[in-house]
Amino acid sequence: MTASSLKLRWCILGTGIAFALAAGAAAAQETISLRVADHYAPSSLTRQYTIQYFMDLVKERSSGRVEFQYFPAEQLGKARDMLALTQQGVVDIGLVAPSYVPEKMPLSAVAELPGTYASSCEGGKAYTKIAAEGPLAERDFMENGIRPLIVFMLPPYQIVTRDPVTSLDDFSGLKLRSGGTAQDQTITALNAVPVRMSGVEVYESLSRGTLDGAVFPLQATIDFRLSEVLKNTTRSANFGGFATTYSISERAWNGIPDDLKTVIAEAASETERHACESLDRDDKGPALERLAEAGVQATEMPKALASEVAVRLKDIGTRWAASVDAQGLAGTQVLESFHEALGMGN
Repeated sequence: MTASSLKLRWCILGTGIAFALAAGAAAAQETISLRVADHYAPSSLTRQYTIQYFMDLVKERSSGRVEFQYFPAEQLGKARDMLALTQQGVVDIGLVAPSYVPEKMPLSAVAELPGTYASSCEGGKAYTKIAAEGPLAERDFMENGIRPLIVFMLPPYQIVTRDPVTSLDDFSGLKLRSGGTAQDQTITALNAVPVRMSGVEVYESLSRGTLDGAVFPLQATIDFRLSEVLKNTTRSANFGGFATTYSISERAWNGIPDDLKTVIAEAASETERHACESLDRDDKGPALERLAEAGVQATEMPKALASEVAVRLKDIGTRWAASVDAQGLAGTQVLESFHEALGMGN
């Protein structure tokens, strides 16, 4: 090879490397837009603690390379449709509440069981762990083609009613909103009647008289305007909970550049901490104050009633697990894993 031809070859190679580097730099600077949807009203504090905090954080840390098109308040579909909308690509990140699609995400009902986690942070950490690996991760997320991006657990649920509940007889026949299958069992054990629906639907049902009350967290009672209709709630009780995720489809996730995946994942983790701390702080005081301002009386259950309720709800977890096992699913294994993650043992 002559000196001139060798020089030409290196020039061509150098030009190729320059183009490759330029293409790599362009890819690194790629801007993406993600569609996000949920059922929360813009005024919802839960929304502000979760998805709004996350979007602001990602925009800042990506230097504007990640943009969001956000559709709150069921603008793109009902709460129960968010999983399907995310799977179909109508949205990239949807508020997927497993309890709203129990046929698709049956194992996540473990989060609804009464007397398990005592705070949003405690429950969130435990659920995040079992949603990352094992049968719940495989059945409820991987098989549905989604991954949980932001996970948060609402604080332990209370029972919100028109009239105060002071004895076990007061529960009898009450039509109470239920968020899922395990909550159905909890409500039935109290001799009340579970009526399953999303949080968005509760206000209208109460206004029509088709519901007498709800099993609901305190802040959500404000978010969904139930305080306009229901004027009594238990406090410091634990009638179960609710796992909520902002999940992203695998298709959308795979289309995100690796450097932005890191930004998004770190922002999601920070959002989970911020959300649970904010929800727990609210549940211990500010939410009660806002309810009082709305004319809602929050009272501790009398000791006799609390004891009777504890007896009624004692075996809900094992009964739920057995019913799931009977369907050929890993109910008992998931319950044990959840208890272990909470430090409860088996």
